[in-house]
Amino acid sequence: MAEYLGNNLKLLCGHYRSIAEVCRKLSINRAQFNKYLNGQSRPTAYNLKRICDFFGVEDYEIRLPPEQFARLLGTRAPDQIDGVRSDPLLELLAPLREQSVSLSRYCGFYFEYSNCMSVPGTVLLSLVRLWEEDGNFFLERQERQERSSSTNVEAEDWVRCCYRGVAFQLQDRLFLVDYESLTLNEMSQTILIPSYKSRITRLNGLKTGVSSGDRRNPACTRVVWEYLGPEINRVAAYRQVRLYRPDDPRIDDDVRQRLNVAPLKNGLFEIE
Repeated sequence: MAEYLGNNLKLLCGHYRSIAEVCRKLSINRAQFNKYLNGQSRPTAYNLKRICDFFGVEDYEIRLPPEQFARLLGTRAPDQIDGVRSDPLLELLAPLREQSVSLSRYCGFYFEYSNCMSVPGTVLLSLVRLWEEDGNFFLERQERQERSSSTNVEAEDWVRCCYRGVAFQLQDRLFLVDYESLTLNEMSQTILIPSYKSRITRLNGLKTGVSSGDRRNPACTRVVWEYLGPEINRVAAYRQVRLYRPDDPRIDDDVRQRLNVAPLKNGLFEIE
């Protein structure tokens, strides 16, 4: 509902250094944006789409009740801070947090390339964000795939998935565990090899999960994370999130080699 929009906007802005930074990146007048935050005014349909695209949420999500929206984001509302410290799940993970090496140098945005589990022979490009909050490290991975041409023409053209989870570096590996936050029907684990170079470019690893097909078959794929930077144009990056043929120019030879995509004599590709 409309009355929840302001509180949810404040929660989203909390992931940035300041509201002024958000307004600058959105090219929206600060005074007008304050009216959105205070519930004095509602964005036009055009501005609402820009805001949702910027934060990576849907327009119906940003109008959910604040507690439900906070759970969707995998974060917590400010008034929940005191109660979180006794959360049994956080207590269970506390030893891992104490043992984990800081992931601060890895925080930022990445393109993740993987052999698609549900459409064999294609490469799935996802957008990942890794960030730190109160000494914990969280991740969000956005995926989307075009619907089959056989599906209802009235349905949306894209199937969207949003994974949220936690990250640890234990010994010489990065461990990331996440769940699909829109349907709550699957989890995945990614293990990456850290970069010991002064400048992070690409990370190699493996990801386990299940395919989105009817049988929900367990699957494992090689993954490549390509570092994009601490801040990016999220809308432009999200537009690239989809399935690609292995021979698409967007998939360079280095990524194909890391994913073990081998060329065949007839010009096609197979996954080794």
